[in-house]
Amino acid sequence: MVRTVAIGGIKIGGRHPLALIAGPCVIESRRQCLDVAGRLVRLAAAEQIPLIFKASYDKANRTSRESFRGPGLSRGLDILAEVKERYGVPILTDVHSETEVPLAARVADILQCPAFLCRQTDLILALGHSGKPVNIKKGQFLAPGDVRAILAKVESTGNRNILVTERGTTLGYHNLVADMRSLPWMRAFGYPVVFDATHSVQLPGGAGNRSGGDARMAIVLARAAVAAGCDAVFLETHVNPARALSDKDTMLPLAQLRALWRMLRRIDAVVRPAALKL
Repeated sequence: MVRTVAIGGIKIGGRHPLALIAGPCVIESRRQCLDVAGRLVRLAAAEQIPLIFKASYDKANRTSRESFRGPGLSRGLDILAEVKERYGVPILTDVHSETEVPLAARVADILQCPAFLCRQTDLILALGHSGKPVNIKKGQFLAPGDVRAILAKVESTGNRNILVTERGTTLGYHNLVADMRSLPWMRAFGYPVVFDATHSVQLPGGAGNRSGGDARMAIVLARAAVAAGCDAVFLETHVNPARALSDKDTMLPLAQLRALWRMLRRIDAVVRPAALKL
């Protein structure tokens, strides 16, 4: 049986309907973050979407030293706190070190471990001890079964409010493949599973000094993941991805989300009763 994880007023897993984790890859400015959050919150209200807002205050794993990283920990958390206060939406953000955890936990409703850092034991334990729900992004270098050891680290802290996110697996150079079997395999560990549709279509380092990708395929993979029984979909989005300062090739235009969500919701309504039996 898959447990239910409560994040703010949103419940993910079990018999609860599909949830959406969405927002820009990185906070580009206060104005941009509030604008995207407001648009998403209005869409969620209109379409009755269980929404968690996601944005990063620091993209610490950029390809190039010259790449934009965000406003940093202090300013970024201030902006996320303003989003939360203004719109009342639960907040997800990623942390990169143990020292960041208690600070991010003051603002965020769920803390995320980046895929590249999912084997960092001290960070995983700090996330567990935060008392906040934890989203573990499966590393591109791991098999789905390897996630069980990471879950055990979080569980050792007494924290069992955990999500597990699939974001693609390295296939050769500059490429990822999304294996939909990983979703039921990881869900069998008893925790809700999330599919990160936009990071799964990345071409890491594929554009020379940055990562490339194909956002059109994120829509295809999101449909497949919901059909495979995921509990939430993770999408990075932007008003104008071509002008984004991070992951511009993989983020979805905000204008496409309404139609995509309606399709995903219909798929979820068909498959969720069957997925509960897996």
